Amino acid sequence: MGDERREWLETDGAGGFASGTACGLRTRRYHNLLIVATTPPTGRVALVGAVEAWVEHAGGREALSSHRYAPGVVHPDGIGRLVGFTHEPWPSWRWRLADGREVCHELLVPAGRPLVLLTWRLISSPAGMHGGLRLRVRPLLSGRDLHALHHENGDFRFEAALEGEAIVWRPYAGVPGVAARANGSYEPAPEWYRQFLYAQEQARGLDALEDLASPGIFCFALDGGEAVLVLAAAGDEKAAPQATPTALPGDPAALAEQLRSSEAARRSAFPSPLTRAADAYLVRRGEGRTVIAGYPWFTDWGRDTFIALRGLCIASGRLEEAKGILLAWASQVSEGMLPNRFAEQGDHPEFNSVDAALWFCVAVHELLAAAQRGERPLAAGERERLAAAVAAILAGYGRGTRFGIRRDADGLLAAGQAGLQLTWMDAKVGEWVVTPRIGKPVEIQALWVNALEIGAALGERARAAEARQAREAFQARFWNPERRCLFDVVDADHVPGTADPTLRANQILAVGGLPFPVLDGERAAAVVETVERELLTPLGLRSLAPGEPGYRAHYEGGVLERDGAYHQGTVWPWLMGPFVEAWLRVRGGSEEARREARRRFLAPLLEHLADAGLGHVSEITDAEAPFTPRGCPFQAWSVGEALRLERLLAPDGPAAPVPLPAPCAP
Repeated sequence: MGDERREWLETDGAGGFASGTACGLRTRRYHNLLIVATTPPTGRVALVGAVEAWVEHAGGREALSSHRYAPGVVHPDGIGRLVGFTHEPWPSWRWRLADGREVCHELLVPAGRPLVLLTWRLISSPAGMHGGLRLRVRPLLSGRDLHALHHENGDFRFEAALEGEAIVWRPYAGVPGVAARANGSYEPAPEWYRQFLYAQEQARGLDALEDLASPGIFCFALDGGEAVLVLAAAGDEKAAPQATPTALPGDPAALAEQLRSSEAARRSAFPSPLTRAADAYLVRRGEGRTVIAGYPWFTDWGRDTFIALRGLCIASGRLEEAKGILLAWASQVSEGMLPNRFAEQGDHPEFNSVDAALWFCVAVHELLAAAQRGERPLAAGERERLAAAVAAILAGYGRGTRFGIRRDADGLLAAGQAGLQLTWMDAKVGEWVVTPRIGKPVEIQALWVNALEIGAALGERARAAEARQAREAFQARFWNPERRCLFDVVDADHVPGTADPTLRANQILAVGGLPFPVLDGERAAAVVETVERELLTPLGLRSLAPGEPGYRAHYEGGVLERDGAYHQGTVWPWLMGPFVEAWLRVRGGSEEARREARRRFLAPLLEHLADAGLGHVSEITDAEAPFTPRGCPFQAWSVGEALRLERLLAPDGPAAPVPLPAPCAP
């Protein structure tokens, strides 16, 4: 049970979450029990890092938790008693004591509330073994920014106050406090726990040491029934909505049962594990919804949102949420561009993305197509608002906008300036842009043609002729006969007539992944064949072919090394969706081809749900076997494209709901 690679995630629907590992050792600064978003989905604050738990009986004391401390010491020895873990329907662990008794610990975060429910119960006892089992639990608190680390200081306030029926700690001014409800007693016992070591942070070349503060100990008679501890954010309505001590009324045991019952019903209603995973990324923003790009460190980003919601929302039938998200972004169009992240109040929008607006057009098209099929009609004026945003994007790009983005004389879209990264291959370290791709990148042209076709379908007749011109220029200029694939960039660095032959995954979007392919016939088949031979792995496409200059087989090391490998071979699971769609198109989409695709391409992705980010799909993996998962373990567009692929390959339409197991069954 010592697997530190498998991670679990519980989300509250507002950007807050809890996360950790299957074995209980925290390896990231983001592994916390209570993280809340003070301005959903942003302003995230870590309030409770972990708990120290142990049982006491006539034979002595036995730990039910373990932590890693500098320089690499694991203490106490709870991990040695761990005999079971499951993340469904929420994380639960089983420990076996020396006398044979087993204790189950469960953890869940309910949707819509910034709190975490922790329970412990005795689930198995040898014959004749009973009585005298006491549980002790120490909450370990911080009160820091999500991305920071907490260190011992004299400002931390250990004192607790009784507010309503809750014990409340308010360690720092201006930060939500922590409210606790328990069906046991509380003893003040202030203590600093120093030098927690986070192995993943250390491996990433980042600061990796943290101190946490424990104000006291909760005590429970475990053989007398289930022990319940509820920890919630405590603050005013502005700092942490629904996060006040009065939000935890009544008997803690009854509250635990109510939370478990409602969450079990909610989670079991999802038709598949992937649709259940998708729900984690759809969170509140103001009165509407948005898409978290990935846990634990991303917020909502433009490009990621429009790619991901095609699967998270549209392919999953959550059209009302897709519509709300797209309508909110429609108001952000500026000079034809959309910012690469949703601008907060007072922020300057960041427009360093040539493709975010084009992916928006694609998402609008797919939403309108679903509405036209009758899946969810749009209200009067909503279609017009979306169409107006698409028209504004095409007009802005057509006449020219920021960063050299413009429709060129050949009808293709030029983009880029020195020192900027505008495509999805956007790694930058200091002043080093790893993959600048200035000129006319291949996938940008595929997106541009699609946006023009979509504009024409929405009533702008002139766009049809522009789409034909761009398509003809694409087919004339991007074919690389020597390698039987597509150039990655033409007019590279804005030098007319040049072409970059680097073999990358971007070209697959000319054949699959978009509503209107820009390449067909023998050349499309050749592209798919080349991509399959050089770039395909079990979990996605390599971003760069082996043997190309700059190819990196592994994504590891410090910031410079990792960002230098990010798009230089590293595998991206989200590209499996476009690849399989292209693979099916060149084979005519037969049922036999769909069966083969399910076996060869979808099955490994579904198997991956039991690895790394449990129930989810990772952001990236290494480029070579064993294709170790890297980056964000919970990634929205990876899950979204897996969902889109699952629906594309489904033999008999939507699946029935999948029943969830009972946690900690004896």
